[in-house]
Amino acid sequence: MSFKIIDHFDKNNLHHAYLIEGMHDEIVPEILKFIEILGIDIVGNPDFCHISIDSFKMEDAFNLKSLSLEKGFSLNKKIFLISANNFLLEAQNTLLKIFEEPIENTHFFIITPDINILNKTLISRFYLIRTKMNLENELKEANKFITMSKRERIDFIKELISDKNDELDNDIEVISSSSTRSKSLKFLNALELVLHQKFTPQPNTSINFFNQIFKVRKFLSQPGSSIKTLMESLALAIPNF
Repeated sequence: MSFKIIDHFDKNNLHHAYLIEGMHDEIVPEILKFIEILGIDIVGNPDFCHISIDSFKMEDAFNLKSLSLEKGFSLNKKIFLISANNFLLEAQNTLLKIFEEPIENTHFFIITPDINILNKTLISRFYLIRTKMNLENELKEANKFITMSKRERIDFIKELISDKNDELDNDIEVISSSSTRSKSLKFLNALELVLHQKFTPQPNTSINFFNQIFKVRKFLSQPGSSIKTLMESLALAIPNF
């Protein structure tokens, strides 16, 4: 990252809720360091809750609401650190109610790789921090991808998503930058950047492949979606360069 997340925090004047867009593996260590600077234990402390989950569902939102309303075990702050690839719409509606009125001495740090999956009203409740992802390797691969044949692209996608984590959504999957879903999202972001740089619209030329990228990104964040099918659709939709 080009800057440290910790630079956005003022330990003497904490916002009640932070929304951080970026990769879990890069951001969580920074936040944990800051929490320790606050003098809050991150191990064996009932007033510190760290949730790392692939898809944040309605029941997770209800549990969070219940935990946030409970009286703290100490006179210190209550801290909730939440990482999720996706927040289901019903869960977002419940979160809205949590963040409408700040709870005294209770602070939330929420991490997601793409804030576009969130309701704009919900986003407005947060202090928003957007990090710049390191896409150097993905950009190189994306530049190669757009020159490949459809068959070669299919093979590339197969290699990209080959992992011990299969393509089926795992509700308790711990977020990781090396997970199949996270790797796919990073490559998708790089591919879109490359296409915007390379593609020059001509009269009567179609740009429907940008719509396909939008759809793939949207459905990649949904539980139960087939990563393989979604990513392979790009191999067919993207024009050759």
